[in-house]
Amino acid sequence: MTKPKYWEEGKKYLSKKDKILKELIKKYPGHLKSRKDPFFSLCKSIVGQQISVQAANSVWKKLEAKSKKIKPDNILKLSKIQLANCGLSKQKITYLKILSKKFKTKEVDIKKLKKMDDHDAILHLTEVKGIGKWTAEMFLFFNQLRPDIFPVQDIGLLRAISKNYKTSYPPSNSQLKKFNKKWSPYCTVATWYLWRSIDPVVVSY
Repeated sequence: MTKPKYWEEGKKYLSKKDKILKELIKKYPGHLKSRKDPFFSLCKSIVGQQISVQAANSVWKKLEAKSKKIKPDNILKLSKIQLANCGLSKQKITYLKILSKKFKTKEVDIKKLKKMDDHDAILHLTEVKGIGKWTAEMFLFFNQLRPDIFPVQDIGLLRAISKNYKTSYPPSNSQLKKFNKKWSPYCTVATWYLWRSIDPVVVSY
């Protein structure tokens, strides 16, 4: 999978701006990757909402086994009981069904989304029931590989900032704003390395 075009530039920029990130960048190899499968990414983000990475991975494996391939038709064919047996809540089952229908009807238009800035793209995605700001940001981060996504609702990111920068948990809004300003326009790169610092397994959606 190809490296995002901005990745090396982002690493240089952040290494100059931030001593702690400089050390993390040296320590952890690899880079952000995209599956280039929008439906897969959004489904995985919905499954991962408000549960630990480990719990989400367990549910996801069962869903993949049950559906054979993660695509709208296959999710729509599964009954609510089959989906519940994967470990999905009633709410998430509803969200996955709605998302599947909207992909089939092209109400979620990825081509149109690519032309929008981050703010408008998040608004477009959050019009779909079940897609909140965090889920939309995960999609722009992992699927669209956008360079400046800073998901301040993400527990892993907040934990990593608190650990690496010795701040209270969760960091205050004013601290987060300072980090955002310092790391922009490469908040995606900063976030990826901060995640690596607390989880050896590379997260992907």
